[in-house]
Amino acid sequence: MSRESGFIALLIGLFLIGGLACSSGRPPVTTGTLFEEMIDLQALARYPEPAFRTFQFSSTDHRSRVPGGPDWFANADGFGGEPVPNFEKVLKAPEGAGPGEYLMADVPGPGAVVRLWTASISGRVRLYVDNIDRPLYDGEADPFFRRPYDVFPEMRALDGERFRTTVYQRDASYAPIPFAKRLRLVWVGKLDEIHFYHIEVRRYVPGTAVVSFRPDDITRFKETIDRVTLALSDPDARPALPAAKPARAFDISLAPVEKRYVLKLDGPGALEEFWLRLQADNLDAALRQTVLNVVCDGFPWGQVQSPVGDFFGAAPGVNPYRSLPFSVREDGRMTCRFIMPFEKSLNLVLENLGGQPVRAAGEAVPMDFVWDERTMHFRARWRVDHDIIASGEDVQDLPFLLARGKGVYVGTTSILLNPATVPTSWGNWWGEGDEKVFVDGDKVPSIFGTGSEDYYNYSWSSPDIFFFPYCGQPRNDGPGNRGFVTNFRWHVLDSIPFGDSIGFSLELCSHERTPGMSYARTGYYYARPGTIDDHEAIMPDDLRELRLPEGWQPAARFGARNSVFYAAEEVLADKRNTAVRDGRLWAGGRLLVWTPEKPGDRKEFRIQVGSPGKTQVHITAALTPGSGAVSAWLDGLPAAGAGKPEAIDLYDPFRTLLRTFSLEPVELSQGEHTLVIEYKGARPGVSRPEIGLDFIWVQKLGDRP
Repeated sequence: MSRESGFIALLIGLFLIGGLACSSGRPPVTTGTLFEEMIDLQALARYPEPAFRTFQFSSTDHRSRVPGGPDWFANADGFGGEPVPNFEKVLKAPEGAGPGEYLMADVPGPGAVVRLWTASISGRVRLYVDNIDRPLYDGEADPFFRRPYDVFPEMRALDGERFRTTVYQRDASYAPIPFAKRLRLVWVGKLDEIHFYHIEVRRYVPGTAVVSFRPDDITRFKETIDRVTLALSDPDARPALPAAKPARAFDISLAPVEKRYVLKLDGPGALEEFWLRLQADNLDAALRQTVLNVVCDGFPWGQVQSPVGDFFGAAPGVNPYRSLPFSVREDGRMTCRFIMPFEKSLNLVLENLGGQPVRAAGEAVPMDFVWDERTMHFRARWRVDHDIIASGEDVQDLPFLLARGKGVYVGTTSILLNPATVPTSWGNWWGEGDEKVFVDGDKVPSIFGTGSEDYYNYSWSSPDIFFFPYCGQPRNDGPGNRGFVTNFRWHVLDSIPFGDSIGFSLELCSHERTPGMSYARTGYYYARPGTIDDHEAIMPDDLRELRLPEGWQPAARFGARNSVFYAAEEVLADKRNTAVRDGRLWAGGRLLVWTPEKPGDRKEFRIQVGSPGKTQVHITAALTPGSGAVSAWLDGLPAAGAGKPEAIDLYDPFRTLLRTFSLEPVELSQGEHTLVIEYKGARPGVSRPEIGLDFIWVQKLGDRP
């Protein structure tokens, strides 16, 4: 079924929900007003007016059309050569080996493009706004999807660097493109070449006044864009809303199994923001086993019920990041800026379901807020599944939220323990599955993605630590995507309204069968009173303390096939200034820790090559706040990785991570070879650097696919 065939029913619903915008006297939607929405968290707390529907065109496998049917988990989504073209329509079939023309999206207005994403896309794209006879843009597809405003010369008027770290977020763009009459996107390219894409679109209720995007909007709304990007660049520093009520501080102790009210507010009003910091002997356990409840208007269960660390997207442990609605600081201070309205009362309650005492300190900022027929409660619905057997063969849809009622979906987190033993992303990747969002009786999801990392705005199962205003990966232990992993995405400009129902799920699809996975997740949304959802009360066993498996050993499969692994301490020639540190993150539970005395100090490792031929040596090392930089020498020659500088920087300011550094492939003879690690120096403030080396591996490349 095409998306267009579902629009008639949609329009009827939108008329009932929102009425005609042209009769309301509201100002028109413009590029400038859409930029204003990018930082307007207060607006999310009211059902949108004018009403709109959010949906997505993507390169998802277009055979997946029957929920639960034979091709429901089909995964040919953009690599090329798909059984069915990953587009809405074939406009012009290719002649011989030449390119064809394919319809990506054709949407009657009024509406707006609110998000674009690509992992990589070849070919060209033609963008038509209103006028289908003359494209507004006709050029390379990849730069358009990544940085659509950059294709226009007017972009030079803005602070390009700030724009590219706020509006452009990792592999996604939130640069809005409103259209009054029609949006049409056409791809010109070869189907056997790569073409991953998402196009997320709002469609407003008919009659909504929209001023279509033109390149000179970039200069016309320069002041607005600059102000918005400045606010997005440091959400912690953005101006607070006018305060009519004093902040309320609290500092309490919680005994095991104790539940305490820490804040009570009378309404109508709203909680503008609050911050919280926990202290405990085992802080990681406390952040999972202390439950936050936000109970509005006398409801028997909290609209928010979530472990504290998971609610703030920081779990497990404190993993610093900044985003628009949430921030986590290095000192453990966690801030929420989602507005939480209430009509009569709001109670903030903490419950300690762990076995240790916990201290909780924080501050809440109340605000005046008029409760009316569009106002909604904020909800955060957390759930977890332990001991999952993840598999690429037995793929499953993990539910994040099923709700019936009226509201707006605004965010998602995934928090995993991934015990896979392959030490590369190709092999230990957990997130091959697609997000699926059913809204208001969809037969086919309004939003159907191409992979979990694509939903979270990155690609290629990257292990990078990163964060932007709307998305991030504040924890990924490694190597690859092994260990504890946390991803978040907030829907602000691309919020997802629903008038009757919503179902959000994300496929769990891993590269290989992985028993023992734990997958916690939260769906954040606003809802009118009377909305029901599938939330279940949190039980103590849900909050069990999670630990990495003991003594894991790297497996020579997938990206690590044809490899032999050596524990660093076992092939070390000289043990002076070294020690072995125990820990579950390290292979075999042991990490070689070298404390060099000065730059130029070296450590020698003797490794065996079983047969002659093209070989690649990899070093799996610890990134820590107390580490420095090293370089590698193989048989007396510099051995920098392909495209990488000579020095390998093992410093991370806040975390302890495990990462693999691959040296240039070389021809090696059979027998013993010498790998030398040279200490290059440390950053200011690191007084006694430690170099942590976990394992060294030798990989034959000759028969790799």
